[in-house]
Amino acid sequence: MKGYRLPEDLLLGAASSAAQTEGGDVRHNWNKWSRTNRIADGTDIRRGNDGWKNWKADIDIMAVMGLETYRFSVEWARIQPKAREIDLEAVNHYREMITYMRTRGIRPLLTLQHFTLPEWFEAQGGFTRPANVRHFLKYVGIAVNYFGDLVSDYCTFNEPNLYAVLAYGGGGFPPGENNPVTVRRVLSVMAGCHIRAYQKIHRMRERMGYTDTKVGTGLHMRAFAPLDPLSVVQAKKADITRYLFQTAAAKAFLNGEFSPAIENLGGFKKGCYCDYAGVVYFTRDHVKLQGGTTTRADDPKSDTGLEIYPQGLEDVSRELWEICGKPVWILANGVCDRDDSFRCLWLYDQLAVLARARIPVKRYYYWSFADSFEWLDGESARCGLVGVDYETQRRTVKQSGHFYREMIRCRGVSADMAARYVRGRQYHT
Repeated sequence: MKGYRLPEDLLLGAASSAAQTEGGDVRHNWNKWSRTNRIADGTDIRRGNDGWKNWKADIDIMAVMGLETYRFSVEWARIQPKAREIDLEAVNHYREMITYMRTRGIRPLLTLQHFTLPEWFEAQGGFTRPANVRHFLKYVGIAVNYFGDLVSDYCTFNEPNLYAVLAYGGGGFPPGENNPVTVRRVLSVMAGCHIRAYQKIHRMRERMGYTDTKVGTGLHMRAFAPLDPLSVVQAKKADITRYLFQTAAAKAFLNGEFSPAIENLGGFKKGCYCDYAGVVYFTRDHVKLQGGTTTRADDPKSDTGLEIYPQGLEDVSRELWEICGKPVWILANGVCDRDDSFRCLWLYDQLAVLARARIPVKRYYYWSFADSFEWLDGESARCGLVGVDYETQRRTVKQSGHFYREMIRCRGVSADMAARYVRGRQYHT
């Protein structure tokens, strides 16, 4: 197998989220939800990988692995357990964590909302109600006030388009609703939240004397293709599916360009509301003539059944880049491989796409740094570069983690690395 070089200005890191890693009996909407037999393996989110206690050891592992940047989230329900309350102990915990991250040479990227909501916020309707924008903006202000001197890079939402579908389109996330009208309303409210948060974060950090602020959002992007490549009707349906799921959201969130799919509730003008194009990419979907999407039997798949399609990473990155014209940050790109049997091959193939892509990709965050609670799949879906024994919470860097470490150090893959880590590995079908 051949080696390749990665762009010198591409920062390589990993990502995780607070709720999936921290553990604890936190008053967010997933706490009770994960204990009602909706999780595939029967686990619940309260254990995670005990990241609330193990954060320092985890950052030390990141430093040894050579991670240049780390995307993480702070838990809104910890910082604001009640609407009118700020938990300074939680704030100080995150400040200590971010400070230590910086001392180890790791650049922080802070995600403000990663699927979970405080119980009090969801009880008031969450993002279904335009009046609740003020609550989110208050939280944004708290975060920037306490972390703005330590963090210059922000992601307002993780996968808002996927969140709306999973929570309000029958996808199994709390609150478990299934109403297309509500999906549209939630996306419309979240788009307004993002635009106002983008403006507020810039404004607050400018007052603090900083000019290096970068704000974006992480849109869930999929490659869509007709199940029958010769079907004109299926090809058209794939285009419509792509537009409704991701393109309309990208234009609204990033450009203030609204459409019948997403309502302009705040009267926003068209403009630029991002400093980077945030991509979250995992798979390709084949669109059927009747019904929704599917995978093809012979295509390579992850342990959770998602098709492995590396070229899609460039395709969706190009789509966002062409929409907003901003540098692309791959905010999450990972694979479930419980035995770590093909993840090295997967990393080789995914990053090879970026090595040859002629678009300005400036960040890459592998999902995830360590095994964690993977929402409806629970603890069984192991995506981490670092393995976790959930009974002892012991960490072990996987073979793929060692491979990624060498990729960062060498700025690519040498022929020797390919022979040691990749040759002979195969995907499942």
